[in-house]
Amino acid sequence: MTAEDLTVVIDVPRWSFIKRDDAGAVDFVSPVPCPFNYGHVPGTLADDGDALDAVVLGPKLSLGSTAEVVARARVNFIDAGRSDPKWICADAPLSGLERLQIAGFFRCYAVAKRLINRVRGKRGATRYLGWI
Repeated sequence: MTAEDLTVVIDVPRWSFIKRDDAGAVDFVSPVPCPFNYGHVPGTLADDGDALDAVVLGPKLSLGSTAEVVARARVNFIDAGRSDPKWICADAPLSGLERLQIAGFFRCYAVAKRLINRVRGKRGATRYLGWI
């Protein structure tokens, strides 16, 4: 994949327990903190109806802040049966360790999201499918 410049709005600062939606409302509270900054790319749309998601590696960024970042990779994720890919953004190409950490995070996130979807009555598979 070729690097691509993106603008990301931070919805979940690194180490936060609170996942917010694109509008800033609380989506859910996680039992474990998010090890990365997590946000969305304004003006885009995934199959789930929300903006495309992005993980921003590096130091903690403030909730609601905007980051100009370089997308280095994407992971394939299915949420309630709909495609929901995630951009992975970093200042430098990803290391092998970073790739392992990201994959581990999304495997765990899929389990949590499956449970949340079940409680919310959403049907369809929810899983991490790997790197695109």
